Amino acid sequence: MVRLDRIYTRGGDEGLTSLGDGARVPKHDRRVAAYGDVDELSSVLGLLVASGLDEPYRGDLQAIQNDLFDVGADLCVPGEAGERLRITPAYTKRLEDLIDRENAPLEPLRSFILPGGTQQSAWFHLARCTCRRAERQVSEMLALPSEKDRVNLEVLRYLNRLSDLLFVLARVHNGQGRQDVLWKPGQRQG
Repeated sequence: MVRLDRIYTRGGDEGLTSLGDGARVPKHDRRVAAYGDVDELSSVLGLLVASGLDEPYRGDLQAIQNDLFDVGADLCVPGEAGERLRITPAYTKRLEDLIDRENAPLEPLRSFILPGGTQQSAWFHLARCTCRRAERQVSEMLALPSEKDRVNLEVLRYLNRLSDLLFVLARVHNGQGRQDVLWKPGQRQG
């Protein structure tokens, strides 16, 4: 269990931070950036929850925020040291089930949509973009020879599926897609 008696330790004053396995790395390390983006995503979801989101979405997002702490822990403890913290396919499957539940009543898209419509939909789009950034950070980390075998691939799958869910929920919160703002290619060309 986590216990925080002091909020500041001065341990990061020189630009370093500790990973969950005790290793000290620069605060700009790709791994730190990845779990930082995951933390930012959780904060955006917190804004959505605080915006008066109705059930079942409120509960769904709070459960996902908890999942994101697991994702962050998984990223913070590299390699074998983090085996007990691993995100599993069950996490991703829960997201797929939510996507299927929410996407079924939506009309298929015939155009790309612009972020916007209702305020909650716009927040979902911001969360989706933040999730994609975290996904890119994890993907870049996987491309590093020193990190390739120390990153749980299920984290990448989870974030990819989560961004899909956030897109679907943006449409749901745009009146089941009726208030989606459609892209009009070349609208201002002439």
